[in-house]
Order: sequence, then C-alpha cells, then structure tokens
Amino acid sequence: MTTTRTDRRRILLINGHPDPHPDRLCSALATAYGEGAEAAGHQVRRIEVGGLSLAPITSQAAFLSQPTPEVAEIQDAVREADHLVMIYPLWLGAPPAVFKAFLEQVFRYGLALAAPGEAKGVKGLLGGRSARVVVTMGMPGFIFRLVFFAHGLKCVSRGLLWISGVRPVREMALGPAESPSPAQRLRWIARMRRLGAAAA
Repeated sequence: MTTTRTDRRRILLINGHPDPHPDRLCSALATAYGEGAEAAGHQVRRIEVGGLSLAPITSQAAFLSQPTPEVAEIQDAVREADHLVMIYPLWLGAPPAVFKAFLEQVFRYGLALAAPGEAKGVKGLLGGRSARVVVTMGMPGFIFRLVFFAHGLKCVSRGLLWISGVRPVREMALGPAESPSPAQRLRWIARMRRLGAAAA
C-alpha cells in the first residue's frame, strides 16, 4: 500500500506497558503498527511510557500547575499528531498505574479540555484527530466486553479521548494474551501492521 502526500498522517504511537522490553506483546504490537505505518509513508513518533518517570497527580493544584519540560514536549507531540495510537495491558481491570500517571500528567487542561471558566460546558481541544486504543488482557476479549463492559478500555477511549474531541476512536481488546499460541500472536501482529499501513 502506498500513500500520496496528502494521505500521509502524523501518528503518535504510545506503548503504555510499564515494561518496554521488546518481547512484551504490547511492544511487539506497537512495533508492527509503526512498521506498517512507516512502510506506507506515514510519519511515526513513538513514546515508551515504561521508559519515563512521571509521577501520578495527587492534588488539584498539581493538575493545574505548569507541566514539566518533559511533559510539555509530549503535549506538543500530541498537538502535532493527526492520529493517536495507545496500546496497554489490562491490570486489575484498568490501565496500569504507570500509564494512568502518564495520562494524568499529559492530558491536562489546555491540551485535552478547556479549563473551567474558559468555555461554556465541557470543550474538548483535540478535535480533528482520530485514535485507536488497543488493550491486551488475560481473558478473552468478548468476556471483557460482555461481562465487564470493557471498562478498562472505555475509561481511555471515551473518558479521555472522546470527551477531548477525538473522532473516531476505534477500539481493540486482545486476549487471552498471557500465553497466546504462536499462530494467534502472528495474527495479531499482522493485523496491527495492516492497521498501521492504513493509519487506522
């Protein structure tokens, strides 16, 4: 697949696994997506959350404070992106604490939402961008959706991205991921590579 200059997209690829080792499924999925995107002519920037040291937000004052230079640089990458891809594991039914701290630090007022008093109601600031959220888990994906209502996915796809104006936000729930068969892992990798080529 080839893209024209106007089809090329700026993709921000975020591996939210606390352990960035390349053998991890999340890392392999991110690599496959990035390879597919770059081969198709898209511009890819990748962030390894497990390689950062961002503390969780512990107060309103901290959330409203000026971000550190490291966080500000990541915020600039979000602003520059046309398409966001977030990949993370499900831990205790939710995103890992390290990834949650990343989201708290980066998606503050001024990036994700207008600050209270700056707009009437809730105003998302990330319109014009699309996203894909991929979560891996120990259970089958259909159990995650039917029994647990995909809470650990919706909190990111709707509670963060959708409310911030991102459209569309596409979702994937992959499991069981603890010990997938080699064939299943290859199918997931191939699928991610195809999605990267399409920047979808």
